[in-house]
Amino acid sequence: MKNTDSSVETLEEDRLAGLKPSDLNDVEKQSVVTLAMKVLTIKHRAGRSLSKPEETRNYLRLRLADYRNEVFGSLFLDNRHRIIVLRELFQGTLDGASVHPRVVVQQAMEVNAAALVFFHNHPSGVAEPSQADRRITDRLKDALALVDVRVLDHFVVTAGESVSFAERGWL
Repeated sequence: MKNTDSSVETLEEDRLAGLKPSDLNDVEKQSVVTLAMKVLTIKHRAGRSLSKPEETRNYLRLRLADYRNEVFGSLFLDNRHRIIVLRELFQGTLDGASVHPRVVVQQAMEVNAAALVFFHNHPSGVAEPSQADRRITDRLKDALALVDVRVLDHFVVTAGESVSFAERGWL
């Protein structure tokens, strides 16, 4: 540690740096997942800004990893991209969920959202978006544009990977 008149430099110790999954038993692994969810939930609570897409991606992957059916939801954001609320809007089956633009627009208006980040999981374990995923995203984007709500991204997530529509240039 170095201490000068103009600044204080501190080094934080990473107590978990050398830990490997194989070092943990099943109970400890579940504890690590629970702790990670708590940390990410704090970072994604109402009023927090979405400043790091990787944190959002990881949060969504952890949140949806164990879902056996498809779930479609949204992070509703204010005009400074601070989280208003996260809502799981539609529950589906193993390989699909019916998404209704009218409901999404109603929910956005109810919370006075200025922007949204959509998400849904693929229980199959393959994060590659389908043509139906792309079509519903376009329909939602068009419907929300009528009420001046921007769609910033749509994540398709599995336990092992995720795809961002924005990163692919689709939004």
